[in-house]
Amino acid sequence: MIRVRFAPSPTGYLHVGGARTALFNWLFARRHGGTFVLRIEDTDVERSSSDMVDGILDGLRWLGLDWDEGPLVGGAHGPYFQSQRLDRYRAMIDRLIASGHAYYCYCTTEELQARREAGEQSGGGWKYDRLCCRLSPDDIAARERERRPRAVRIKVPDGVIAFDDLVHGRIEIDGANVEDFVVARSDGQPTYQLSVVSDDVEMGITHVVRGDDHISNTPKQILLYRAVGAPVPQFAHVPLILGPDKKRLSKRHGATSVMEYARQGYLPEAMVNFLALLGWSPGSPDRELFTRDELVAAFALEGISGGNAVFNTEKLDWFNQQYIARLAPTELASRLKPLLETAGLWDDDYLTTRRAWFFAILELLRPRAKRLDDFVAQGRLFLSQTIDYDAVAVEKHLRVGGMRDHLAALASAFDALTSFDVATTEAALRSTAEARGVKAASLIHAVRVAVTGKMASPGLFDVLVLLGRDLVRTRLADACALTSPAAS
Repeated sequence: MIRVRFAPSPTGYLHVGGARTALFNWLFARRHGGTFVLRIEDTDVERSSSDMVDGILDGLRWLGLDWDEGPLVGGAHGPYFQSQRLDRYRAMIDRLIASGHAYYCYCTTEELQARREAGEQSGGGWKYDRLCCRLSPDDIAARERERRPRAVRIKVPDGVIAFDDLVHGRIEIDGANVEDFVVARSDGQPTYQLSVVSDDVEMGITHVVRGDDHISNTPKQILLYRAVGAPVPQFAHVPLILGPDKKRLSKRHGATSVMEYARQGYLPEAMVNFLALLGWSPGSPDRELFTRDELVAAFALEGISGGNAVFNTEKLDWFNQQYIARLAPTELASRLKPLLETAGLWDDDYLTTRRAWFFAILELLRPRAKRLDDFVAQGRLFLSQTIDYDAVAVEKHLRVGGMRDHLAALASAFDALTSFDVATTEAALRSTAEARGVKAASLIHAVRVAVTGKMASPGLFDVLVLLGRDLVRTRLADACALTSPAAS
């Protein structure tokens, strides 16, 4: 039975790198009918917070990555917060000491720093010199009587530490290059190396899928698995996500929190599809759009690339646009409702008596929308009685000679129409322009600014029809007031 885990630290919200790692674990578990465990590594008390835990859970839920064991779900291997598992870590430390795989280190930070500097000044690198490993039983007893603070170090054996990474292949590290690393600090707190191995052993983790930045930790953790006689899981180290400048993705590249993308109007299914293809190939290079079930069916760790992936926001926008285009009108309206409510633009009539009109607006805006918040920004001209005018647009298209009179004439022509539709409004505008000796394009630009406040919009005559004759009349009158006296 395959068991994988995602183990974030609640020192920040769920970022896209962590989300991609969680997704790969989830896909692997679902593909093989395994178990996806969520574990919170909150031993950094000063930097961890319950708000961050909630943020991580919210991010996973938004992506649809449900966990089989973990917070709020429970399971047979809890608790799933490291802060609640300290007794287990101390028991493992005692076991390592008793078996001779670990020893107490009484060296102070100052002493270690002095020896390190001396070693580096002599022209060579420095690693811990095993001073405390050579202490006699009497020396140890004396230090214990003095209650000297002591850390616990693992005695790294001679020889090569090797493992077959499911992404990178065979990796070998000479134990001579690994110092006797600390597994418990002088205050008794376990280090990451020990707590993660203890948890993985007790939770029966069979595969560890995590970022490339953990490769250097793996040899140390393998030694710990062996020291306690536990099976060593298989490792798959996933390439890092880089920004467009090929540097590690960070806030300087824009949003990194998953929930920030949710707030910006990205769809979770688009984000999942995008993240899945960041460093993983389904074996069909000409295909990019996959449903969640199709991703599960196709996913294999062997498809993960050994090279770093680049986070391209334009590509994410493309994915999002593709998924927006595929949403049924009722589903699109449901997704937009919270955003429109926040913007003060929602009315329950949009799903009842004004449903056809509202859905027509959504269909008009859909081809131009990359994100859900584009519907809010572009839909405001329909859903609000008032609009904001772009000063540059007003100056360029409204404050021109004769435009006030042209707009007034067009308003009269619109009022005279027996039906107010795309064909009749266009015919009325063009005939008005011809009668007044002005280019139709000039009048179209002016009317667009008059009724939308902007120089760009969906098709003008579609916009006029959806605004309705009364609101168009009002906005043309408002635009006339914006024209300068000289422009009349």
